[in-house]
Formats: sequence, C-alpha cells, structure tokens
Amino acid sequence: MSAEYATFGLAPAMRAGGVLTNGDYQVHREFLDFIVNGSPLLFQLSDLDAVSPLASDVPPAIFTAHVRSLLLEADAPLPGGRYVIYGCPECEGLECGAVTAVIEADGPDVIWRDFAWQTEERADLELNGYHGLGPFHFHGAAYREALRPLLDGAAEPARRVLLIGARVAVLAKLAAALRTIGIGAEITQDAAGVPPGELRTYGAVAFGRAVSESDRAAVCQQFERAGAEVVYVDGLAPIIPLLVAQIESALDRRAVPQRRLTRLVAADGEAGVEVTSACRVRLTTYRLDRLYRTHAEDVFDAVLEPGRHRIALDPKATRGESFVVARTTGSVLVAAMTR
Repeated sequence: MSAEYATFGLAPAMRAGGVLTNGDYQVHREFLDFIVNGSPLLFQLSDLDAVSPLASDVPPAIFTAHVRSLLLEADAPLPGGRYVIYGCPECEGLECGAVTAVIEADGPDVIWRDFAWQTEERADLELNGYHGLGPFHFHGAAYREALRPLLDGAAEPARRVLLIGARVAVLAKLAAALRTIGIGAEITQDAAGVPPGELRTYGAVAFGRAVSESDRAAVCQQFERAGAEVVYVDGLAPIIPLLVAQIESALDRRAVPQRRLTRLVAADGEAGVEVTSACRVRLTTYRLDRLYRTHAEDVFDAVLEPGRHRIALDPKATRGESFVVARTTGSVLVAAMTR
C-alpha cells in the first residue's frame, strides 16, 4: 500500500434529469461528489450513472448518518467494512448496483481501498473489483475538515425554478415536466411582491420568448435586490424537452474542470462537442416545422475520448429552426443551430 497522500474534498455535482425522446423521464439529482487529487472520483469509474450518498434530497437524518459513516463514527453498512461510495440515482437498492469500498482508519489518517461494483451483500473483488483504482491515503485532519461541516447544515436544499412567460399552457406543461424529474417549479408573470427570502430559494429563472426586455429587467432587479444568486434562462422554443434541458444546464453549478461535457456548438449541420474524460455522448435534435409542430430525433450515441469532436448531423433533422441537446452522464448542454 502506498504511503503517498491523496487530497480529499467535496464539490457540488448533478445527475441531470430530462424528458427523453421515447417519453421516459430521467430524475434530477443534486449531490456532493468526492474530489480526489483535484478530480471527481466519479470520473475515474468510466461512464457510470450514479450519485454519492450525500444527496440534497435525502432526509436530514439519513444524510447525517451517511456523513457519520464516512467519518467512521458508525459501523460499516456492509460486511467487510465496506461503505457505499456511489449508488443508483433512481433508488437506493443494492440490487441495482453500487460502488463500494473499504474505509478504515490508519492512525489519525483514513484509507479508502478495494473499490468494487457490488450487487449483493458481499463483494467479489476478483470478479468486480476496480483494479488500479486506489488505495487512497488521506490526511485525517483534512478529511474530517471537509466532512464535519455537513453535520451542521446537512445538504443544501434542492433549488427551484421560476417560470415567466405569456403562454400559460406551455409553462404549465414545463412545470409539470420539471416536477416529475424532481425540480420544483412555479409560474408567475413577475416577481413583484415575492418576499426576498423566497426569491433566494430559486436557482434559475426561465423566460418565455414573448417576455419583453423591460419585463425581464424588472424581474432581474427584484432578484438582485433580494441578493438572490440565480441563472437566467432565455427559452429557445416552446418545446418542453428542450426547455427542460436548458434549465438542467443552468442548474449545473460545477466548475468547468469538474464536468464531463464542457462545450457544445451547432453550426452548418454539425455539432462540436468537447469532453474531459471518456464517456458516452448522446445528441438529440429538436426542430419546429412551418406549422410549429415539434420533431425530435436521436442522431448520435457513442463513447467519445477526451478532447474536441466534430459530428455531422442528419440534414433532415436540422432543417429550419432547430436545436441540439448533448447529454453525458451528469451533464447536458443545449445549442441553437446556426447557418
């Protein structure tokens, strides 16, 4: 076992939800990821769709129990001193699969070792171990300094989205879709009269295309006066899955180096994509025809290596007013097609 120390930290992360082209929904989850040696540990686990136990939507008592486990102040939940590091974003069942590891004290320090993919009570390291990952030897003081503050404030509450626009029917469908994937959403015509404390609970404000510049400015002024840090989203088109993807992208608070998908441009029938680690990338196009009917098509789905990539798109899928949504595990970006 190497005596070299690894650095440990926590950073906000997200499993992006969405409305998929086949009609299915993918749940939105916000959580704290483990930053080991400056990079998200999740990125070292291939293209894994998972979240850490430190999620914002778990009950406070359970969240606190997870923190105490990681601090070794509670018994390991699995045989052999194993702890769940990442689990299924849709449920908490071990049968769906989880990344586990042995966490143990080494004097004042802490070691994470023997990472494995586990679907039963006991892990088979030879068959399902992440060979070459770890062990990680953390300075005990720095490790506890990162985790202990969570016992005071628990997880940051999940953010809500404020929807403002003229087409009430579209806003109602959008709010319903957002709530279905786990994002709170409310509809209003303006923010006047809303208490500052409530304004600060929003993470994003989405404007419809019919909202005037003066009305937008008035809403922004209300949020600024309340000291609310929000991201403003200009809806590209009245297409619900597209708007959901825009809002998901706006809610991503991670620094760029902590994202898998960092760039998307769409021009002249091509998409330009940049990823920071090998991962599966899915591209979906949305377009409005002359009768304002929506057409959606999945146009690309493959694993890309780190770097920039140019992907040719089906000309039929990008005719007229069209848009591209790029998804990886935990990241989503949206771009309007330019000519």
